[in-house]
Amino acid sequence: MDATSLATLWAFVSLVIFLGVLAYLKIPGKIGAALDGKVAAIAAELDEAKRLREEAAELLAAYKKKAADAELEAQSIVAEAKTQADLATSEAEKSLAELIARRTKSAEAKIAQAEAQAVAEVRSRAADLAVAAAEKVLAAKVSGSAGSDLVAKGIAEVAAKLN
Repeated sequence: MDATSLATLWAFVSLVIFLGVLAYLKIPGKIGAALDGKVAAIAAELDEAKRLREEAAELLAAYKKKAADAELEAQSIVAEAKTQADLATSEAEKSLAELIARRTKSAEAKIAQAEAQAVAEVRSRAADLAVAAAEKVLAAKVSGSAGSDLVAKGIAEVAAKLN
């Protein structure tokens, strides 16, 4: 045998011994167990990540539902506020119209009262002037005591009829 073959033989024998020592010390089992542990840890992490993702999806769905509910409630509140505002506006317009009607009626009543009072004053003044004029006319045409009695009687009648 030559030197190269002998070196190859010794390298092969060393390799077999090395592999035997590895097998005796159960190194492949330990490596397999370590790899299995890593695989199990990675699988657990993947399961945890999947569970967290599902929880996040559930939370997102719950928050979307809450947001939709809140939007509906806000729309309901706005609609109710609009309805109440419309009602308050119509009531205010109605009470304003009633107030204007009452004030107009009151003003018309005051005007009518003032008009009636003015007419009464004019009539009273006209009656007084008519009595005075009648007295002057009668005094000028009728003379004496009979005339005075007649004038006083006529004045009393005219005053009674005019007032």
